[in-house]
Amino acid sequence: MNYDRYYTCDLVNGEGIRVTLFVNGCQHACAGCHNVATWDRKAGRPFDAAVQEALLAACADHDGLTLSGGDPLHPANREAVTELCREFKRRYPDKTVWLWTGYRHEEIADLAVLQDVDVLVDGRYEADRPTVKPWRGSDNQRLLRLSGGQVVAEE
Repeated sequence: MNYDRYYTCDLVNGEGIRVTLFVNGCQHACAGCHNVATWDRKAGRPFDAAVQEALLAACADHDGLTLSGGDPLHPANREAVTELCREFKRRYPDKTVWLWTGYRHEEIADLAVLQDVDVLVDGRYEADRPTVKPWRGSDNQRLLRLSGGQVVAEE
């Protein structure tokens, strides 16, 4: 997996103060996307063990980890994202993982990574469907609170 950047003090991508990773790779190619530079999964820098450790260490003083992109659930990213979320939850079981994806929950409900995701924002970005809902780019996107990969609330 490659990544574009990460922020170690993010106030806009989820509740509280977060560490946010923007991965490379997205097959959705949504018109009007704000992160077109992250579509190419081969762009960016390799997400290796040193980067993962730096990212996880930064989470110690914050409320949680946010994964965006690109799409963290691009098939080429799933293994690394699953491992990252698993290790995050092992270290910080009381902190939250937020994940943005262009896939609908129904399409990816069987992925192991969702066991460690607390909030999933799902659905492709649709520029012609503006929204005032927090943490969503377009009105079709859903904010799903998960427990064990299952939806427990939709906002």
